[in-house]
Amino acid sequence: MNILFSLFALLVIIVLAIIGVEVANLHFIFGVIIPYVAIATFLIGIILQVIKWAKSPVPFRIPTVAGQQKSLPWIKNSRLESPHTTLGVIGRMILEVFLFRSLFRNTKAELKNGPTLVYGSSKYLWLGALAFHWSFLIIFLRHFRYFTEPVPVFVPFIQNLDGFFQIGVPIIYLTDVVIVVALSFLFLRRIIDPKLRYFSLASDYFPLFLLLSIAITGILMRYFTKVDIVGIKELAMGLFSFQPVV
Repeated sequence: MNILFSLFALLVIIVLAIIGVEVANLHFIFGVIIPYVAIATFLIGIILQVIKWAKSPVPFRIPTVAGQQKSLPWIKNSRLESPHTTLGVIGRMILEVFLFRSLFRNTKAELKNGPTLVYGSSKYLWLGALAFHWSFLIIFLRHFRYFTEPVPVFVPFIQNLDGFFQIGVPIIYLTDVVIVVALSFLFLRRIIDPKLRYFSLASDYFPLFLLLSIAITGILMRYFTKVDIVGIKELAMGLFSFQPVV
């Protein structure tokens, strides 16, 4: 039921956009007002959430580390698992932000014959999450060619690296394939796993459907249905310069 509700909500958004643009000719509302409202909502929401976290009472520190802390000189401490220096903290943060280090240690529990509760390593979620987030970041950086003029020097380098295998015309980007596969995996794991399916809410499925629809729409526009790239860049640059052109 949660899946159907999320899918229905996404279809309603798509249908409203099509009707609003193709039938009612509300190009300014859907091309200017709604993007500005969305960006403002995103930024204000983040700021309010940070303020909320900052105001939350913290009676004492609760370290969330798993390694040996620094104690006696003859006991080897874990510099990254339980850092005691600024450099160690920076190293731990880099690994968490860019490689999802905590998620890499993810485990799963299963009942075997006996019954016996067995804990095992589970790297699939880590791999799927890492593939999705890195693909999303690379795609976002590639799209800087639509937002800036002149185009930043790193954009052509990322494009050439992403299309390294030179497959097809236009060239198929690896991240286009990876992001669809990763999102499909993250969705299917919620369907296949009975425990995860039981706890999943509509708010868990809706972002996956929304991101999948964005990725598939971009793929369709690049490889199948041609669009006016110059017009898209004019609209994007106009939005970012607060001089929208529809």
